[in-house]
Amino acid sequence: MNSTKTWSGRFNEPVSELVKKYTGSIDFDKRLAQWDIQGSLAHAQMLCQAGVLSGEDLAAIERGMAEILAEIEAGRLQWSLDLEDVHMNIERRLTDKIGDAGKRLHTGRSRNDQVATDIRLWLRDQISIIQTLIQSLQTALLDLAEQHAETVMPGFTHLQVAQPVSFGHHMLAYVEMLGRDYERMADCRRRVNRMPLGAAALAGTTYPVRREVTAELLGFEQICQNSLDAVSDRDFAVEFTAAASLVMIHLSRLSEELILWMSPRFGFIDIADRFCTGSSIMPQKKNPDVPELVRGKSGRVIGHLIGLITLMKSQPLAYNKDNQEDKEPLFDTTDTLIDTLRIYADMMRGVSVKPENMRAAVMQGFATATDLADYLVKKGMPFRDSHEVVARAVRHADEAGVDLSQLPLAVLQGFSGLISEDVYQVLTPEGSLNARNHLGGTAPEQVRFQTARWRRLLADAQAV
Repeated sequence: MNSTKTWSGRFNEPVSELVKKYTGSIDFDKRLAQWDIQGSLAHAQMLCQAGVLSGEDLAAIERGMAEILAEIEAGRLQWSLDLEDVHMNIERRLTDKIGDAGKRLHTGRSRNDQVATDIRLWLRDQISIIQTLIQSLQTALLDLAEQHAETVMPGFTHLQVAQPVSFGHHMLAYVEMLGRDYERMADCRRRVNRMPLGAAALAGTTYPVRREVTAELLGFEQICQNSLDAVSDRDFAVEFTAAASLVMIHLSRLSEELILWMSPRFGFIDIADRFCTGSSIMPQKKNPDVPELVRGKSGRVIGHLIGLITLMKSQPLAYNKDNQEDKEPLFDTTDTLIDTLRIYADMMRGVSVKPENMRAAVMQGFATATDLADYLVKKGMPFRDSHEVVARAVRHADEAGVDLSQLPLAVLQGFSGLISEDVYQVLTPEGSLNARNHLGGTAPEQVRFQTARWRRLLADAQAV
Protein backbone atom coordinates (compact mmCIF):
# COMPACT_ATOMS: atom_id res chain seq x y z
CA MET A 1 0.00 0.00 0.00
CA ASN A 2 1.24 3.53 -0.83
CA SER A 3 1.30 4.99 2.67
CA THR A 4 2.58 8.39 1.52
CA LYS A 5 -1.02 9.36 0.72
CA THR A 6 -2.92 10.85 3.63
CA TRP A 7 -6.13 9.34 2.28
CA SER A 8 -4.72 5.93 1.26
CA GLY A 9 -6.58 3.91 3.90
CA ARG A 10 -9.69 3.82 1.70
CA PHE A 11 -7.93 2.15 -1.25
CA ASN A 12 -6.77 -1.40 -1.98
CA GLU A 13 -4.04 -0.50 -4.45
CA PRO A 14 -1.67 2.41 -4.92
CA VAL A 15 -2.22 5.16 -7.44
CA SER A 16 -0.40 4.51 -10.70
CA GLU A 17 2.61 6.61 -11.60
CA LEU A 18 0.79 7.92 -14.64
CA VAL A 19 -2.11 9.16 -12.51
CA LYS A 20 0.30 10.74 -10.04
CA LYS A 21 1.87 12.79 -12.80
CA TYR A 22 -1.46 13.66 -14.36
CA THR A 23 -3.21 14.74 -11.18
CA GLY A 24 -0.30 16.18 -9.20
CA SER A 25 -0.06 19.96 -8.90
CA ILE A 26 3.11 20.41 -6.85
CA ASP A 27 5.13 21.53 -9.88
CA PHE A 28 3.11 24.74 -10.11
CA ASP A 29 1.25 25.25 -6.83
CA LYS A 30 4.43 25.22 -4.74
CA ARG A 31 4.61 28.92 -5.49
CA LEU A 32 1.72 29.28 -3.00
CA ALA A 33 3.91 27.99 -0.15
CA GLN A 34 4.39 31.35 1.58
CA TRP A 35 0.63 32.00 1.61
CA ASP A 36 -0.17 28.41 2.58
CA ILE A 37 2.03 28.81 5.64
CA GLN A 38 0.47 32.20 6.40
CA GLY A 39 -3.02 30.67 6.28
CA SER A 40 -1.99 27.67 8.37
CA LEU A 41 -0.49 29.84 11.11
CA ALA A 42 -3.67 31.89 11.37
CA HIS A 43 -5.77 28.70 11.42
CA ALA A 44 -3.61 27.28 14.21
CA GLN A 45 -3.90 30.47 16.28
CA MET A 46 -7.67 30.40 15.87
CA LEU A 47 -7.85 26.72 16.89
CA CYS A 48 -5.83 27.53 19.99
CA GLN A 49 -8.13 30.43 20.92
CA ALA A 50 -11.13 28.12 20.39
CA GLY A 51 -9.62 25.53 22.72
CA VAL A 52 -9.21 22.95 19.97
CA LEU A 53 -5.41 23.15 19.91
CA SER A 54 -3.13 23.42 22.95
CA GLY A 55 -0.67 26.22 23.48
CA GLU A 56 2.17 23.72 23.27
CA ASP A 57 0.97 22.46 19.90
CA LEU A 58 0.61 26.03 18.61
CA ALA A 59 4.15 26.90 19.67
CA ALA A 60 5.48 23.77 17.96
CA ILE A 61 3.55 24.56 14.77
CA GLU A 62 4.84 28.14 14.70
CA ARG A 63 8.42 26.97 15.25
CA GLY A 64 8.14 24.26 12.61
CA MET A 65 6.56 26.55 10.03
CA ALA A 66 9.31 29.14 10.51
CA GLU A 67 11.90 26.45 9.82
CA ILE A 68 10.01 25.21 6.75
CA LEU A 69 9.68 28.74 5.35
CA ALA A 70 13.43 29.19 5.78
CA GLU A 71 14.03 25.91 3.94
CA ILE A 72 11.77 26.98 1.09
CA GLU A 73 13.42 30.38 0.77
CA ALA A 74 16.84 28.73 0.73
CA GLY A 75 15.69 26.18 -1.86
CA ARG A 76 16.36 23.24 0.46
CA LEU A 77 12.87 21.78 0.74
CA GLN A 78 12.43 18.63 -1.33
CA TRP A 79 9.03 18.72 -3.02
CA SER A 80 7.43 15.31 -3.51
CA LEU A 81 5.02 14.34 -6.29
CA ASP A 82 3.76 11.53 -4.06
CA LEU A 83 2.34 14.18 -1.73
CA GLU A 84 0.41 15.74 -4.63
CA ASP A 85 0.36 19.42 -3.75
CA VAL A 86 1.88 22.24 -1.76
CA HIS A 87 -0.48 21.70 1.20
CA MET A 88 0.42 18.06 1.81
CA ASN A 89 4.12 18.65 1.20
CA ILE A 90 4.22 21.32 3.88
CA GLU A 91 2.04 19.35 6.27
CA ARG A 92 4.22 16.24 5.92
CA ARG A 93 7.39 18.26 6.44
CA LEU A 94 5.82 19.86 9.52
CA THR A 95 4.83 16.47 10.95
CA ASP A 96 8.35 15.16 10.34
CA LYS A 97 9.66 18.08 12.36
CA ILE A 98 7.21 18.31 15.29
CA GLY A 99 5.31 15.02 15.32
CA ASP A 100 1.63 14.78 16.30
CA ALA A 101 1.20 18.54 16.65
CA GLY A 102 1.69 18.75 12.89
CA LYS A 103 -1.08 16.20 12.34
CA ARG A 104 -3.48 18.28 14.42
CA LEU A 105 -3.05 21.37 12.25
CA HIS A 106 -5.59 20.18 9.68
CA THR A 107 -8.36 19.97 12.29
CA GLY A 108 -11.46 21.85 11.14
CA ARG A 109 -10.37 22.49 7.59
CA SER A 110 -10.06 20.77 4.21
CA ARG A 111 -7.75 21.22 1.30
CA ASN A 112 -10.81 22.64 -0.44
CA ASP A 113 -11.09 25.72 1.76
CA GLN A 114 -7.34 25.77 2.29
CA VAL A 115 -6.46 26.14 -1.40
CA ALA A 116 -9.23 28.69 -1.96
CA THR A 117 -7.76 30.73 0.89
CA ASP A 118 -4.20 30.40 -0.39
CA ILE A 119 -5.15 31.61 -3.86
CA ARG A 120 -7.02 34.61 -2.50
CA LEU A 121 -4.13 35.56 -0.21
CA TRP A 122 -1.67 35.26 -3.09
CA LEU A 123 -3.87 37.09 -5.62
CA ARG A 124 -4.56 39.88 -3.15
CA ASP A 125 -0.82 40.56 -2.95
CA GLN A 126 -0.38 40.34 -6.73
CA ILE A 127 -3.14 42.88 -7.31
CA SER A 128 -1.40 45.32 -4.97
CA ILE A 129 1.80 44.94 -6.99
CA ILE A 130 -0.11 45.44 -10.24
CA GLN A 131 -1.78 48.60 -8.92
CA THR A 132 1.61 50.10 -8.07
CA LEU A 133 2.95 49.23 -11.53
CA ILE A 134 -0.08 50.78 -13.24
CA GLN A 135 0.62 54.02 -11.39
CA SER A 136 4.28 53.87 -12.42
CA LEU A 137 3.28 53.59 -16.08
CA GLN A 138 0.79 56.42 -15.69
CA THR A 139 3.59 58.59 -14.30
CA ALA A 140 5.81 57.82 -17.31
CA LEU A 141 2.96 58.78 -19.65
CA LEU A 142 2.29 61.96 -17.68
CA ASP A 143 5.92 62.98 -18.07
CA LEU A 144 5.58 62.65 -21.85
CA ALA A 145 2.24 64.47 -21.84
CA GLU A 146 3.63 67.38 -19.86
CA GLN A 147 6.69 67.64 -22.08
CA HIS A 148 4.61 67.58 -25.27
CA ALA A 149 1.51 69.55 -24.34
CA GLU A 150 2.05 71.77 -27.40
CA THR A 151 3.43 69.16 -29.80
CA VAL A 152 0.99 68.89 -32.70
CA MET A 153 0.20 65.53 -34.25
CA PRO A 154 -2.61 64.24 -36.46
CA GLY A 155 -5.50 62.65 -34.63
CA PHE A 156 -6.89 59.73 -36.58
CA THR A 157 -10.24 58.08 -37.15
CA HIS A 158 -10.30 55.01 -39.40
CA LEU A 159 -6.50 55.51 -39.40
CA GLN A 160 -7.08 58.55 -41.64
CA VAL A 161 -6.02 62.05 -40.63
CA ALA A 162 -8.98 63.60 -38.82
CA GLN A 163 -8.09 66.63 -36.67
CA PRO A 164 -4.97 68.01 -34.99
CA VAL A 165 -4.38 66.93 -31.41
CA SER A 166 -1.45 67.38 -29.12
CA PHE A 167 0.82 64.43 -28.45
CA GLY A 168 0.36 65.14 -24.76
CA HIS A 169 -3.41 64.80 -25.15
CA HIS A 170 -2.90 61.48 -26.90
CA MET A 171 -0.77 60.18 -24.03
CA LEU A 172 -3.40 61.31 -21.54
CA ALA A 173 -5.95 59.09 -23.26
CA TYR A 174 -3.94 56.07 -22.09
CA VAL A 175 -3.53 57.58 -18.62
CA GLU A 176 -7.34 57.62 -18.42
CA MET A 177 -7.60 54.01 -19.60
CA LEU A 178 -5.06 52.89 -17.03
CA GLY A 179 -6.93 54.86 -14.39
CA ARG A 180 -10.01 52.75 -15.05
CA ASP A 181 -7.83 49.64 -15.04
CA TYR A 182 -6.59 50.64 -11.58
CA GLU A 183 -10.18 51.11 -10.40
CA ARG A 184 -11.17 47.69 -11.73
CA MET A 185 -8.23 46.09 -9.92
CA ALA A 186 -9.19 47.84 -6.68
CA ASP A 187 -12.80 46.75 -7.06
CA CYS A 188 -11.79 43.19 -7.88
CA ARG A 189 -9.45 43.11 -4.88
CA ARG A 190 -12.39 43.75 -2.55
CA ARG A 191 -14.09 40.58 -3.76
CA VAL A 192 -10.85 38.61 -3.72
CA ASN A 193 -10.37 39.68 -0.10
CA ARG A 194 -13.07 37.40 1.32
CA MET A 195 -12.11 34.39 3.41
CA PRO A 196 -13.21 30.84 2.55
CA LEU A 197 -11.36 29.21 5.47
CA GLY A 198 -13.78 27.49 7.83
CA ALA A 199 -15.97 26.19 5.02
CA ALA A 200 -13.97 22.95 5.23
CA ALA A 201 -14.73 20.43 2.46
CA LEU A 202 -18.16 21.85 1.56
CA ALA A 203 -20.50 21.91 4.57
CA GLY A 204 -18.54 23.63 7.33
CA THR A 205 -17.08 21.86 10.35
CA THR A 206 -18.26 20.45 13.67
CA TYR A 207 -15.40 22.13 15.55
CA PRO A 208 -16.05 25.46 17.30
CA VAL A 209 -14.12 27.51 14.77
CA ARG A 210 -14.13 31.28 15.05
CA ARG A 211 -13.88 32.42 11.47
CA GLU A 212 -13.89 36.10 12.35
CA VAL A 213 -10.66 35.56 14.30
CA THR A 214 -8.95 33.90 11.35
CA ALA A 215 -10.20 36.60 8.99
CA GLU A 216 -8.78 39.35 11.19
CA LEU A 217 -5.44 37.57 11.50
CA LEU A 218 -5.18 37.23 7.72
CA GLY A 219 -6.45 40.71 6.91
CA PHE A 220 -9.59 39.60 5.09
CA GLU A 221 -12.26 42.28 4.85
CA GLN A 222 -15.15 39.82 4.69
CA ILE A 223 -15.94 36.14 5.27
CA CYS A 224 -17.53 33.91 2.63
CA GLN A 225 -21.03 33.36 3.97
CA ASN A 226 -21.89 30.05 2.28
CA SER A 227 -19.63 27.04 2.63
CA LEU A 228 -20.59 25.52 -0.73
CA ASP A 229 -19.90 28.75 -2.56
CA ALA A 230 -16.71 29.40 -0.62
CA VAL A 231 -14.90 26.26 -1.77
CA SER A 232 -16.28 25.85 -5.28
CA ASP A 233 -16.43 29.14 -7.14
CA ARG A 234 -13.52 30.85 -8.84
CA ASP A 235 -15.41 33.89 -10.08
CA PHE A 236 -12.86 36.11 -8.35
CA ALA A 237 -10.14 34.57 -10.54
CA VAL A 238 -12.27 35.04 -13.66
CA GLU A 239 -12.96 38.64 -12.68
CA PHE A 240 -9.28 39.33 -12.10
CA THR A 241 -8.31 37.79 -15.42
CA ALA A 242 -10.96 39.89 -17.15
CA ALA A 243 -9.52 43.03 -15.54
CA ALA A 244 -6.01 41.91 -16.51
CA SER A 245 -7.18 41.32 -20.08
CA LEU A 246 -8.44 44.89 -20.29
CA VAL A 247 -5.07 46.23 -19.12
CA MET A 248 -3.35 44.14 -21.78
CA ILE A 249 -5.83 45.29 -24.44
CA HIS A 250 -5.07 48.92 -23.59
CA LEU A 251 -1.33 48.27 -23.74
CA SER A 252 -1.76 46.35 -26.98
CA ARG A 253 -3.51 49.35 -28.53
CA LEU A 254 -0.71 51.66 -27.45
CA SER A 255 1.81 49.10 -28.72
CA GLU A 256 0.17 49.10 -32.15
CA GLU A 257 0.49 52.87 -32.28
CA LEU A 258 4.12 52.83 -31.17
CA ILE A 259 4.90 50.26 -33.85
CA LEU A 260 3.20 52.38 -36.53
CA TRP A 261 4.72 55.63 -35.28
CA MET A 262 8.24 54.17 -35.30
CA SER A 263 7.88 53.06 -38.91
CA PRO A 264 9.63 55.40 -41.40
CA ARG A 265 6.22 55.86 -43.08
CA PHE A 266 5.19 57.76 -39.94
CA GLY A 267 8.49 58.66 -38.27
CA PHE A 268 6.71 60.16 -35.26
CA ILE A 269 8.82 58.57 -32.52
CA ASP A 270 11.86 56.51 -31.79
CA ILE A 271 12.19 53.86 -29.08
CA ALA A 272 15.47 53.54 -27.20
CA ASP A 273 17.81 50.88 -28.56
CA ARG A 274 17.65 48.83 -25.38
CA PHE A 275 14.03 47.95 -26.13
CA CYS A 276 14.64 46.95 -29.76
CA THR A 277 16.46 44.24 -31.68
CA GLY A 278 18.06 43.94 -35.09
CA SER A 279 17.83 41.50 -37.96
CA SER A 280 20.10 38.55 -38.61
CA ILE A 281 20.14 39.36 -42.34
CA MET A 282 19.21 43.06 -42.75
CA PRO A 283 21.77 45.27 -40.99
CA GLN A 284 19.66 48.42 -41.18
CA LYS A 285 16.75 47.02 -39.15
CA LYS A 286 15.67 48.27 -35.75
CA ASN A 287 12.64 46.26 -34.68
CA PRO A 288 10.22 47.35 -31.93
CA ASP A 289 10.17 43.91 -30.36
CA VAL A 290 8.86 44.92 -26.93
CA PRO A 291 5.60 46.52 -28.14
CA GLU A 292 5.21 43.70 -30.66
CA LEU A 293 5.50 41.13 -27.89
CA VAL A 294 3.08 43.06 -25.69
CA ARG A 295 0.61 43.01 -28.56
CA GLY A 296 1.10 39.26 -28.83
CA LYS A 297 0.97 38.55 -25.11
CA SER A 298 -2.39 40.29 -24.87
CA GLY A 299 -3.82 37.32 -26.75
CA ARG A 300 -2.23 35.00 -24.22
CA VAL A 301 -3.94 36.71 -21.29
CA ILE A 302 -7.28 36.91 -23.09
CA GLY A 303 -6.92 33.19 -23.80
CA HIS A 304 -6.52 32.51 -20.08
CA LEU A 305 -9.75 34.41 -19.44
CA ILE A 306 -11.63 32.25 -21.91
CA GLY A 307 -10.04 29.15 -20.39
CA LEU A 308 -11.13 30.04 -16.86
CA ILE A 309 -14.67 30.85 -17.96
CA THR A 310 -14.85 27.51 -19.75
CA LEU A 311 -13.40 25.75 -16.71
CA MET A 312 -16.23 26.99 -14.49
CA LYS A 313 -19.21 26.87 -16.80
CA SER A 314 -20.36 23.26 -16.21
CA GLN A 315 -19.24 22.48 -12.67
CA PRO A 316 -21.87 21.33 -10.18
CA LEU A 317 -21.48 22.31 -6.54
CA ALA A 318 -19.25 21.95 -4.68
CA TYR A 319 -15.50 21.45 -5.24
CA ASN A 320 -14.33 19.47 -8.29
CA LYS A 321 -10.86 18.48 -9.40
CA ASP A 322 -11.39 20.70 -12.46
CA ASN A 323 -10.50 23.62 -10.22
CA GLN A 324 -6.91 22.47 -10.07
CA GLU A 325 -6.72 23.93 -13.58
CA ASP A 326 -7.34 27.46 -12.29
CA LYS A 327 -3.80 28.04 -11.07
CA GLU A 328 -1.59 27.84 -14.12
CA PRO A 329 -3.60 30.34 -16.19
CA LEU A 330 -3.96 32.59 -13.15
CA PHE A 331 -0.25 32.42 -12.38
CA ASP A 332 0.70 33.09 -15.99
CA THR A 333 -1.74 35.99 -16.23
CA THR A 334 -0.21 37.75 -13.22
CA ASP A 335 3.36 37.02 -14.35
CA THR A 336 2.65 38.32 -17.85
CA LEU A 337 0.86 41.44 -16.66
CA ILE A 338 3.46 42.32 -14.02
CA ASP A 339 6.35 41.83 -16.45
CA THR A 340 4.55 43.84 -19.13
CA LEU A 341 3.70 46.79 -16.88
CA ARG A 342 7.23 46.88 -15.50
CA ILE A 343 8.95 46.93 -18.89
CA TYR A 344 6.37 49.27 -20.42
CA ALA A 345 6.94 52.04 -17.89
CA ASP A 346 10.68 51.82 -18.51
CA MET A 347 10.18 51.75 -22.28
CA MET A 348 7.95 54.84 -22.32
CA ARG A 349 10.73 56.74 -20.55
CA GLY A 350 12.90 55.78 -23.54
CA VAL A 351 10.52 57.16 -26.18
CA SER A 352 11.78 60.21 -28.09
CA VAL A 353 9.28 62.29 -30.06
CA LYS A 354 9.83 63.86 -33.48
CA PRO A 355 7.58 66.94 -33.52
CA GLU A 356 8.58 68.12 -36.98
CA ASN A 357 7.43 64.85 -38.57
CA MET A 358 4.17 64.93 -36.64
CA ARG A 359 3.42 68.47 -37.78
CA ALA A 360 4.27 67.62 -41.38
CA ALA A 361 1.78 64.74 -41.22
CA VAL A 362 -0.93 67.10 -39.94
CA MET A 363 -0.39 69.29 -43.00
CA GLN A 364 -0.93 66.36 -45.36
CA GLY A 365 -4.47 65.41 -44.42
CA PHE A 366 -6.55 68.62 -44.32
CA ALA A 367 -6.79 68.19 -40.56
CA THR A 368 -8.21 71.70 -40.04
CA ALA A 369 -11.18 71.19 -42.36
CA THR A 370 -13.56 70.90 -39.40
CA ASP A 371 -12.13 74.13 -38.01
CA LEU A 372 -13.03 75.89 -41.25
CA ALA A 373 -16.57 74.49 -41.03
CA ASP A 374 -16.87 75.71 -37.43
CA TYR A 375 -15.53 79.11 -38.52
CA LEU A 376 -18.35 79.43 -41.05
CA VAL A 377 -20.95 78.34 -38.50
CA LYS A 378 -19.76 81.06 -36.15
CA LYS A 379 -20.22 83.52 -39.05
CA GLY A 380 -23.87 82.46 -39.31
CA MET A 381 -23.89 79.60 -41.81
CA PRO A 382 -25.84 76.40 -40.88
CA PHE A 383 -23.45 73.53 -40.14
CA ARG A 384 -24.73 71.28 -42.93
CA ASP A 385 -24.13 74.06 -45.44
CA SER A 386 -20.68 74.77 -44.03
CA HIS A 387 -19.85 71.07 -44.27
CA GLU A 388 -20.66 71.15 -48.02
CA VAL A 389 -18.70 74.36 -48.59
CA VAL A 390 -15.59 73.01 -46.87
CA ALA A 391 -15.84 69.68 -48.70
CA ARG A 392 -15.63 71.57 -52.01
CA ALA A 393 -12.70 73.62 -50.70
CA VAL A 394 -10.88 70.44 -49.64
CA ARG A 395 -11.43 68.90 -53.06
CA HIS A 396 -9.98 72.02 -54.70
CA ALA A 397 -6.95 72.04 -52.34
CA ASP A 398 -6.39 68.34 -52.95
CA GLU A 399 -6.39 68.84 -56.71
CA ALA A 400 -3.97 71.76 -56.29
CA GLY A 401 -1.71 69.71 -54.03
CA VAL A 402 -1.77 72.20 -51.16
CA ASP A 403 -3.20 72.45 -47.65
CA LEU A 404 -6.29 74.54 -46.92
CA SER A 405 -4.11 77.08 -45.13
CA GLN A 406 -2.10 77.53 -48.34
CA LEU A 407 -5.09 78.53 -50.47
CA PRO A 408 -5.16 82.26 -51.27
CA LEU A 409 -7.87 84.29 -49.56
CA ALA A 410 -9.54 85.06 -52.88
CA VAL A 411 -9.86 81.35 -53.64
CA LEU A 412 -11.35 80.65 -50.21
CA GLN A 413 -13.78 83.52 -50.60
CA GLY A 414 -14.92 81.94 -53.84
CA PHE A 415 -16.45 79.18 -51.75
CA SER A 416 -18.12 81.58 -49.27
CA GLY A 417 -18.30 85.34 -48.92
CA LEU A 418 -18.30 84.90 -45.14
CA ILE A 419 -14.58 84.09 -45.21
CA SER A 420 -12.21 86.92 -44.35
CA GLU A 421 -8.54 87.38 -43.44
CA ASP A 422 -9.02 86.03 -39.94
CA VAL A 423 -9.67 82.54 -41.37
CA TYR A 424 -5.95 81.78 -41.34
CA GLN A 425 -5.94 81.91 -37.54
CA VAL A 426 -8.10 78.77 -37.44
CA LEU A 427 -6.45 76.95 -40.33
CA THR A 428 -3.14 76.39 -38.54
CA PRO A 429 -2.67 73.22 -36.44
CA GLU A 430 -1.78 75.33 -33.42
CA GLY A 431 -4.90 77.42 -33.83
CA SER A 432 -6.97 74.25 -34.02
CA LEU A 433 -5.49 72.99 -30.74
CA ASN A 434 -5.96 76.24 -28.88
CA ALA A 435 -9.57 76.56 -30.04
CA ARG A 436 -10.49 73.40 -28.11
CA ASN A 437 -9.85 74.86 -24.69
CA HIS A 438 -12.55 73.14 -22.66
CA LEU A 439 -12.65 70.27 -20.17
CA GLY A 440 -11.41 67.17 -21.98
CA GLY A 441 -10.22 69.12 -25.01
CA THR A 442 -6.83 68.93 -26.70
CA ALA A 443 -5.71 72.53 -26.04
CA PRO A 444 -2.27 72.71 -24.39
CA GLU A 445 -3.82 74.51 -21.41
CA GLN A 446 -6.17 71.57 -20.90
CA VAL A 447 -3.33 69.06 -21.27
CA ARG A 448 -1.43 70.82 -18.51
CA PHE A 449 -4.56 70.95 -16.36
CA GLN A 450 -5.18 67.21 -16.78
CA THR A 451 -1.53 66.39 -16.17
CA ALA A 452 -1.57 68.30 -12.88
CA ARG A 453 -4.91 66.71 -11.95
CA TRP A 454 -3.56 63.21 -12.48
CA ARG A 455 -0.40 63.92 -10.53
CA ARG A 456 -2.56 64.96 -7.58
CA LEU A 457 -4.71 61.84 -7.93
CA LEU A 458 -1.67 59.58 -8.00
CA ALA A 459 -0.08 61.33 -5.04
CA ASP A 460 -3.32 60.99 -3.05
CA ALA A 461 -3.62 57.28 -3.92
CA GLN A 462 -0.04 56.60 -2.91
CA ALA A 463 -0.49 58.44 0.36
CA VAL A 464 -3.33 56.12 1.45
